[in-house]
Amino acid sequence: MSKILIVVDMLNDFCRAETDLIGGGALAKSIVTDEYYARPIIPHIVERVAEYRESNNTIIWLCDAHDKDDKEFDRFPPHAIKNTWGARIIDELNPLQAAESKSELVIDKTRYSGFYDTPLDKIILLREHLNPEYEVCGVCTSICVMDTVGGLANRDCKTIVNVKGVADFDPNAHEQALVRMKNLYGADIIGG
Repeated sequence: MSKILIVVDMLNDFCRAETDLIGGGALAKSIVTDEYYARPIIPHIVERVAEYRESNNTIIWLCDAHDKDDKEFDRFPPHAIKNTWGARIIDELNPLQAAESKSELVIDKTRYSGFYDTPLDKIILLREHLNPEYEVCGVCTSICVMDTVGGLANRDCKTIVNVKGVADFDPNAHEQALVRMKNLYGADIIGG
């Protein structure tokens, strides 16, 4: 069985204290503990990326990439503005290797779902005959991760989400998203 890892929004603006975000990194910290919520999942994702690279499996990097005047900033603080440090994949994940690899694809997105106005749909269709298993990790569980998993469910894709590889600034929304991805989208939720 073919395996594809989808890494969602592991970007500086969501994972770093020294974020460029206006408003003091509002999307990088938990709303409950004031901790940087993505830090605990970074080692797990580093490990998964290394395993996929070693076995030459496909990795798809979904990256928020907004214009400065994006309508999303009516709901959230400005983040992941194109061509800024905040919109770059964190260094621990070796983004330069991703950019140079034939088995890795970096896809910019402007909406929560990795499928909206991106080439992801075509990529999924091209691999459909391989019956791949999709593993999704990254942030935020209740926003971009869940919407992308929903897109995979709409395409009847076998999907795995390891709780060690997803995080959210809202712990309650994180838990609700895991339940929704399992019960509504049929994702296998593992590692909990």
